[in-house]
Amino acid sequence: MRTDDGVSRGVLASAALVLMLALPQQAAAQVKRDAGSPPAGASGVMATAQAKVDGFRAAKFGMTEAQVKAAVMKEFNLKADAIREQPNPGERTKAMVVKVPDLLPGGGGAEVSYIFGYQSKKLIQVSISWSKATDDKMTPEQLFSNSSVLRAHFLGEGFKPESIASNMPVSGGILMFRGSDAQDHSVILILQGTMAQGANNQRVLTPTGLLLFYVEDAKTPDVYRLPRGSF
Repeated sequence: MRTDDGVSRGVLASAALVLMLALPQQAAAQVKRDAGSPPAGASGVMATAQAKVDGFRAAKFGMTEAQVKAAVMKEFNLKADAIREQPNPGERTKAMVVKVPDLLPGGGGAEVSYIFGYQSKKLIQVSISWSKATDDKMTPEQLFSNSSVLRAHFLGEGFKPESIASNMPVSGGILMFRGSDAQDHSVILILQGTMAQGANNQRVLTPTGLLLFYVEDAKTPDVYRLPRGSF
């Protein structure tokens, strides 16, 4: 995969909510330039479809930890010990993490993180990652294929045209898709990778990971913030 735009090297953190929310802002200037022009192939379906982002599959935004745990165990046929908890001390949120084989058919093993808010203690985000850490057989070609399949899917889901951004360079990779529904719930798809100089001054991305986020509130996430004036 190539892009003519310069992109800094590095790999994005797979579970950091605040970092994830900042990524679309890095491409804000280009989003404004492209506003009103949905990506090719999207306009034909947007007129009839209307996206609805209420969580991921059986896990819905606003569910408690117990409700999400029960839904996940049933959906993926898991035992309780297959679910691990992972706190985020900085944001004071908690994640419930599971590994799922072939979450995307033919896409290899994935890791799904269900994130619960600092104050609400309810589901505010679902993060999904694919990489060699989730499947040691994962290849760059597989990651690129997964990203292409998911991008095409989301372009046909009917997200608000003015909210859509795709194929934009961000720190450590490419923003493959970003879109919001009528309630401003968002989906963000990022292909991570390392950059090298290619022919004709083009920057060549070698994929190392794929991140997919379902976010209830990207503008004011339920994470810990220091009170104004405290420092």
